[in-house]
Amino acid sequence: MRITIDRDISTPVYRQIADQIRDLILSGEFGPGRRLPAERKLAESLGVNRSTIINAYGELQASGLVESRFGRGTTVLAAPLGSPPAGDRQAAPLPWRQFFGETAGRTREPLLRDLMELAGREDIISFAAGIPAPETYPLDAFREIQDQVLRDHGRAALQHSPTEGHLPLRETICQIMHARGVNCSPDEILVLSGSQQGLDLAARVFVDQGDVVLVEEPSFFCAVQVFQTSGARVIGVPLDEGGVRLDVLETLLSRYQPKFVYTLPTFQNPSGVTMSLERRLALLELAYRYQVPVLEDDPYGELRYEGKFVPALKALDRNGYVIYLSTFSKVLFPGLRVGWMVAPRPVARQFALARQLVDLHSNTLAQWLIDGFFRRGLFDVHIAGVRRENERRRNTMQLALGRKAPPGFRFNRPEGGLYLWCTLPSGMNGSRLLAHATEHGVTFVPGEPFYAGGQGQDHIRLNYSYLPPDRIEEGVARLVTVIRESTSHGREMPAGVVPGMMPIV
Repeated sequence: MRITIDRDISTPVYRQIADQIRDLILSGEFGPGRRLPAERKLAESLGVNRSTIINAYGELQASGLVESRFGRGTTVLAAPLGSPPAGDRQAAPLPWRQFFGETAGRTREPLLRDLMELAGREDIISFAAGIPAPETYPLDAFREIQDQVLRDHGRAALQHSPTEGHLPLRETICQIMHARGVNCSPDEILVLSGSQQGLDLAARVFVDQGDVVLVEEPSFFCAVQVFQTSGARVIGVPLDEGGVRLDVLETLLSRYQPKFVYTLPTFQNPSGVTMSLERRLALLELAYRYQVPVLEDDPYGELRYEGKFVPALKALDRNGYVIYLSTFSKVLFPGLRVGWMVAPRPVARQFALARQLVDLHSNTLAQWLIDGFFRRGLFDVHIAGVRRENERRRNTMQLALGRKAPPGFRFNRPEGGLYLWCTLPSGMNGSRLLAHATEHGVTFVPGEPFYAGGQGQDHIRLNYSYLPPDRIEEGVARLVTVIRESTSHGREMPAGVVPGMMPIV
C-alpha cells in the first residue's frame, strides 16, 4: 500500500493515513470486498504505533467506507465512484454515524454477531454460541408435523395470528407452566419472537430515561445492553454461590426504587449459579416490601442434569409481582425464534400493545409446529435425550479442562444449563485472550460484556452443548495452548484490541 507520512505538517498521522486510503477507495483502486492490511503489519511497514492504524481504520469505518468484522479483518464497503466527469464535484462520503440517534450510540460493538458468524466456520471451534446440539434436533418429527399442518390447516397456518399468539399454543404453554408449578390462563400469556423480545418489551413498557434497573452481576449481556440502550441506569448486584446477594439488593432497593429487578435464578447465564429456595423466597419478600416488579428469565429451567429441583420464582409468587420469560430455543430449534411471557393481565396486554409497534406477531407456522409437537406427546422423550447429551458434553469439557488447564485457571460445575464460567490465571484479560484465541481457531465470550460496569476481565464463558465431544476436546486443547502461550510469552494484546477490527466490547 502506497502511503507517505509527512511529520512536518500539523495533520495527525492517523488522519494522513485515513485520507490516503480513502482516496484509494474512492478512486476505485481498492474495490468492494478488498481486505486492508492487518493493523500490526501496516503499522510495522509505516513505522508507526498500532494504535495509529486502529484510529485510521476507525475514521474510515465511521465514514461508511470499510467494515471491521471479527475474524475477517477490515474490508472495503464503498463502491468505487471512479473519476467524476468534468465539471462535476465529487460528494464527500456521508458520515453515517453522525446521523444515528442517541440510543444507537449506547449500543456496543457487535460481539454477538461476530461470534455467531465465526461459529459457522469449519476452521473455528466455537465455545461462544449458547444453543443446543444440532444432532438433537427432532427433524423427522417436525417434518411430519409440518406436512400434516400444511395439508389440513395450510391457509390458517400461513396467515397472521393474534399478537398475543396462536391460542392453541398459549393453551399448551399453560400446561407447560402448570408442570413448572404456575397456574395461569391463556390471556396471561404473550407468545414472543424469542424470549429476548421480552427484554426489549420490558424496557419499552417500564423504562424512562434515567430509570434504574437492577441486574445480577454478572448477567446476560444482551439484557444489560437492551436496558442500557433504553436509557436505563443499570446497576449490578453481586452473586455468590447461593444466587443474588440480598444484603446488597435490599440496600439498592431502598436507595434507588428501581423500575424492576432482572434475574436468571436457574442455571444463571453466565455463572451457572442456581438461586437457593430460601433466597428465592427472601427475594420475593423484598420485592413485596419495596413494591418492585421482578423480571424472571428462565431459558434453561428444563436443562437440569443433577441436583434437586428448585421451583421458579413465578411458582412461588403469591402476589403477582413476577413477570416470567422463557423460550423454546434452548430445547428445540433456536432458529424458530419462539418464546413466551407469563404476566398479570394488565402487563400482558400492555406488552402486546407495545409489541404491535415493531412486530405484529411471532411466526405463525412455527407456533403451529411447536404446538403440534407438544400435543403429540413428543417433548418428554426429546428433552430427556437433550439432557443426556448435554450432560455428556459438560462432563467432557470439565474432564478436559481438569487434565490440561494451567495453574490459576478455574471453572465451576453447574447442575444444568449450557455454560461453564471460568476464571483466568492472575493478570490475564479475557478480551485480549480472545484475540489470540481466534488466531488459533477457538472462540469464547469474554467476561466483560456480562457486567454493567465493565468488570469481569478475568473471566470467560464456555458453552459445552453445541459441539460434539471430540471437537470439545480439540477446542480445549487449543484454548489451553493459547493461555499457556499468553502467560509464558506475554502475547496478550493491548486492551480491547482484536486483530483486524475495532474493539468488540
